[in-house]
Amino acid sequence: MAFYLAIKEFWRARGRFLLFSLVIALITMLVLLVAALGTGLADANRQFIDKLDADLLVVQEDNDLVLTTSRLDRQTLNGVRRINGVEAAGLIAFSNGSVLLPAGSEAEDIDVSLVGIEPGQLGAPELLAGQPLRDRYADQVLLDERLAADLAVSIGDRITLRTVQGAEQESFELTVSGITEERAYFFAPSVYLPLYTWEKVRPQAVGGGDGQPIGNLIVVTLTDPSQTELISARVLELVDGVEVADKETLVRAQPGYTAQQTTVEAQRGFALVIGVLVVGGFFQIQTLQKLPQIGMLKAIGIANRTVALSTLAQIVIVTAVGVALGTAVTLLMALGIPPVVPLRFTPPNMLAAIAALMLIGPIGGMVSVRLAVRIEPLSAIAQGK
Repeated sequence: MAFYLAIKEFWRARGRFLLFSLVIALITMLVLLVAALGTGLADANRQFIDKLDADLLVVQEDNDLVLTTSRLDRQTLNGVRRINGVEAAGLIAFSNGSVLLPAGSEAEDIDVSLVGIEPGQLGAPELLAGQPLRDRYADQVLLDERLAADLAVSIGDRITLRTVQGAEQESFELTVSGITEERAYFFAPSVYLPLYTWEKVRPQAVGGGDGQPIGNLIVVTLTDPSQTELISARVLELVDGVEVADKETLVRAQPGYTAQQTTVEAQRGFALVIGVLVVGGFFQIQTLQKLPQIGMLKAIGIANRTVALSTLAQIVIVTAVGVALGTAVTLLMALGIPPVVPLRFTPPNMLAAIAALMLIGPIGGMVSVRLAVRIEPLSAIAQGK
């Protein structure tokens, strides 16, 4: 009976209910887009670190675990490698530059992260195609697959990197040796170079660096990953000037990451609160407008439980229609959003957002359900005269 009454009223006032479903659809679009933006921003910030094959990460001490200000030399790397329980350790260095597009291209050059690695050592990425870097001085690079697709290059092609050397911009011709999976380092696609080649091409005060490369991060794997706390203590005791962290701690320590994610989560929370208030306000007005009808139903013997379930069913139907419509439109919009916008729709996050949206209807409508239950039949009928 309750469901029948809900459907009957929904159909007779379908214009009004569908209009409100459109309002819920707009709220749904906002929540889903904010959720996708939060996931995309987080992924762009942490993708590189998350995909490292490492049990521990070592950075310079007294710099709040910030990678850009960390400085680690080969002596520190060798000290980490000598510690009992360390299976392997590799030095990684970060910088930035740009890849020049072919002459005649109307698109702008692509900003990239230059990642220096030791060929054959820990820190080198797994390849999807091609050959790994083998010579520490080779003019070769590995590209992540997204960058390779944007550049339309394949194994054996040559690319041009441009960096600032002194007061001038200088270009370097390098051969693509392999393709890795997408590994963005703080929003920029990654270009992997042998560590000494990286030292030569990285931006610097004077061109042509030829000294020992200074890295930013040492990645460490352990013979027994369950002993991370013990090995961390050994590293801090036996190696001077370093700090040890896990992946999650290091990501959250990077400037702006926590503030960025907190802001996005606050926006999503405000959108849900607005949804609750809008749904609650609409159904409260709807209930007040039909007080005489509810009073008549009660007068002929309809139980409070049936009235409450009928009102709740209306709320769920309207919310479900709005959420379904908003989800469909959001996914269609996502097809036309350019890749430069860091939106990432993942099933877990979308399902969580949809579940939250489906809850705002019943939560927001509790006031109208309570109002419908408390209506006195005679008073409500008298108000309708």
